[in-house]
Amino acid sequence: MALLPKFQCMNPKVLAVASATPEHSENTEDIIKYVERWIADQDERTQKRFIKVFKNARVSRRYSIMNIDEVFTTMTFEERNNIYMERGIDLCEEVLVNALKKADLQATDIDYIITTSCTGIMIPSVDAYLINRLDMRTDVVRMPITEMGCAAGVSATIYANDILKANPGKKVAIVAFESPTSTFQTEDYSMTNAVSSAIFGDGASCMIMGDSQEVLPAVIDTQMYHFRDELHMMGFALKNSGLHIILDPAVPNKIEEHFPKIIFPFLEKNNIDVADLGHFIFHPGGKKIVVMVEDLIGKIGKNIDDTKAVLDQFGNMSSATVLFVMERFLKKDIKKGDYGLMLSFGPGFSAQTALLRWE
Repeated sequence: MALLPKFQCMNPKVLAVASATPEHSENTEDIIKYVERWIADQDERTQKRFIKVFKNARVSRRYSIMNIDEVFTTMTFEERNNIYMERGIDLCEEVLVNALKKADLQATDIDYIITTSCTGIMIPSVDAYLINRLDMRTDVVRMPITEMGCAAGVSATIYANDILKANPGKKVAIVAFESPTSTFQTEDYSMTNAVSSAIFGDGASCMIMGDSQEVLPAVIDTQMYHFRDELHMMGFALKNSGLHIILDPAVPNKIEEHFPKIIFPFLEKNNIDVADLGHFIFHPGGKKIVVMVEDLIGKIGKNIDDTKAVLDQFGNMSSATVLFVMERFLKKDIKKGDYGLMLSFGPGFSAQTALLRWE
């Protein structure tokens, strides 16, 4: 009796990444003019603090699904969320179509679609719209992720990796869309709202994973690290006027405190020294986090230049941002055997990590 050929199980690879930004964008200098008008009735100390936050955010330009006049217009939660839905679906379709082209795949080649977003509410989730618009297969498996915040880009990578290892030969599309400007609160003059407005921007990205014979980043191992009893660090408070950002000022210090426990045991488990990591695909949470991580990485002669560039050019786009960083690495000529590390932080409070090797 002839034996069936054994399917060669490969580590799931990143086949392609595409990103897109909305049509509206403003540089920081022009945004500050609107901020000055927004806070004109506040006391002088508040005005100075807000302007300083925007000037020091290390973000040169932000994109938005709304024009800047809409952003600074007081709207109901319903009005902002409708914009989030209508314009977000188009952006998600754009990045999925472009990622499929880069991977030389058809929409019908996708077996699983994971979508991430936390800056609005959409039921059914955006994947349902994409299935209809792109005429995807009727048996494609949907997995929407809504509450992982900035970490969700790596979270989705972790889920896709687990799916593909259990189902060799399949293809997964990860579509991340965020519109933090949809959560901007015109009646909230808190420092948290100011910081959020200064560092966040809108964008969408799509990463396709599967098997390939080409030299591409493969996922070797993944990890979720949970900070115990730190639920207050990051998230949203849902109020009548919409989603209000929760962002504890202690986040950078908390990350710095836990950083060795996040990185070193994970690498040790995989018999890898941190010095062996050549490429860092880090989510740019904001200036303070970037400075802290850059200092830690710089001590071993490494850099996070791509993370800094994405923050400067687009701002923090929550779950979509780390895939913007990954896209930059796919454009590089990286040699076989090189290691990389994906890392992002999100509500919970947690750190999501994926170890990569180009193979």
